Amino acid sequence: MTDQVTPPIGLRQRKKQRTRDALTRAALELFVEQGYEDTTVDEIAEAVDVSQRTFFRYFANKEEVAFSVQELAEAYFYAAVLDRPAHEAPLVALRRSVSAAWESIDEAIREVVPLELHMRAYRMIESTPALLAVHLRRNAELEARFAQEIARREGVDLEADPRPRVLVAAFGGVMRVAAKVWSEGDDCTVAAIRDLTESYLDQLSPALAEDWHRPRPARPSSPNTPNPNPNSHGRGHTVTVAGADGVCRA
Repeated sequence: MTDQVTPPIGLRQRKKQRTRDALTRAALELFVEQGYEDTTVDEIAEAVDVSQRTFFRYFANKEEVAFSVQELAEAYFYAAVLDRPAHEAPLVALRRSVSAAWESIDEAIREVVPLELHMRAYRMIESTPALLAVHLRRNAELEARFAQEIARREGVDLEADPRPRVLVAAFGGVMRVAAKVWSEGDDCTVAAIRDLTESYLDQLSPALAEDWHRPRPARPSSPNTPNPNPNSHGRGHTVTVAGADGVCRA
């Protein structure tokens, strides 16, 4: 059987992608410098030396360009979930998808904007009421897609079984908290948000099920530290949990 070869992207398509990326970067830079509400489409187009008409060939409005990088990252994460083996338990599949997607997400974002700009844009979205409302709506829509996928994987009826929605809501909440703490820190690297997210996900199970007054075990200081429970990431087992200070530092 002959392997399929992805055809190279044509010159026209590359030029279109460069224009889209330039508009995205210019828009985010203007948004964080002078505010979303105070930035016009004309200013974004002028920064890239294109017409307003050209801007609207790529984006329907300012809102769409404001979330374009986040949408890119979300697409990689969703694709990683679809790629997980069917035997993995739902929480394990979600968690391993996060770990597997970071490298691809890092590279994809860097091809469009610097990570520091992405961080500042996230802060801008969180502090802009009109965008925050859209952000929350998009999160709800994304969680609905993930819940549908988890229900499909597990062969359950999403309308009759609440577990997919409950799991995804809890998981998504942890992801949002970690992203917010990351955006407020000084370290804008993907490694920082990856480690922070992992430490927060470690707290999901104990926060929901354990006695908070019981001492917590220390989180391993190195990824090479042996897992005290080798079956903790297997199907039907609880993910091993540990403590973390949750602070994003440079």
